[in-house]
Amino acid sequence: MLTGTTTPERELPHFAQQFPSTPRGAQLARRVAVRRLEEWGCPPASDTSCAVALVVGELAANAVRHGRVPGHEIGLRLTLDTAAGLVRIEVADAASAERPPRVPPPSYPDGESGRGLLLVDVLAARWGSELRHPVGKTVWAEVPLEVPPGL
Repeated sequence: MLTGTTTPERELPHFAQQFPSTPRGAQLARRVAVRRLEEWGCPPASDTSCAVALVVGELAANAVRHGRVPGHEIGLRLTLDTAAGLVRIEVADAASAERPPRVPPPSYPDGESGRGLLLVDVLAARWGSELRHPVGKTVWAEVPLEVPPGL
């Protein structure tokens, strides 16, 4: 048994939804993320909303392209942490074996693909991936909230 005073963890605003593991599902995830940020006070034209839209779009598209398992959806979770000044994005798929690369593919910069995670790397304060149990992985990114002018 623990003794002493414990501080309850603060409940952060969050949103979670499943989407079809299709290109249309990835597009819908991006649109829903922008709508949720607007509800949280980040207008669609803000730097934060645009960055989150790009990151969600890329992670969801990668989940559909590389992590698709028939019969499974992709999951999107957004968490707003104003104290830390971040929006955490998590995109989950059902494929455990296919983890995102840590370096650009050999075809970069002349190839037709491989630039998406470079965008994530530029837009996010940090990002990574975690295996999920019993199956799948989650790729996450933390995008900084913009500081309003005059602060």
